[in-house]
Amino acid sequence: MALYSEKVMDHFRNPRNVGVIEDADGVGEVGNPVCGDIMKIYLKINDEQVIDDVKFETFGCGSAIASSSMATELIKGKPLDEALQLTNKAVTEALDGLPPHKLHCSVLAEEAIKSAVKNYYDNNGIEYDPADFPEEHDCEACHTH
Repeated sequence: MALYSEKVMDHFRNPRNVGVIEDADGVGEVGNPVCGDIMKIYLKINDEQVIDDVKFETFGCGSAIASSSMATELIKGKPLDEALQLTNKAVTEALDGLPPHKLHCSVLAEEAIKSAVKNYYDNNGIEYDPADFPEEHDCEACHTH
């Protein structure tokens, strides 16, 4: 059995939505210096609070790049409340799985999106429940690198 699915390899070799949105409405950056993965997500949000555009920059392994790419595909065109429901499990499933020691990459993708949405809310004075935006994770996999 291959270590990575065809979808992971496709999103690694041909990542979608790579780049920067200069006038982004929300920007989120998360990372773990121990494992070295850093993700930055840029959101362009319309008046109906729908994500019109999303871009990412990721410094990390192939799983981190594939997770970022897939996560952006899953939230593009979605309302913010729906994008906030995206879980690392959904990202992993959409990629047809990740090796156990790479699951933290999908967690970072989820956190980067939440960080970008929180940034948008903060910039626009929109109230939110702080419980919807937990602190960055502290995964065991990152400590084994």
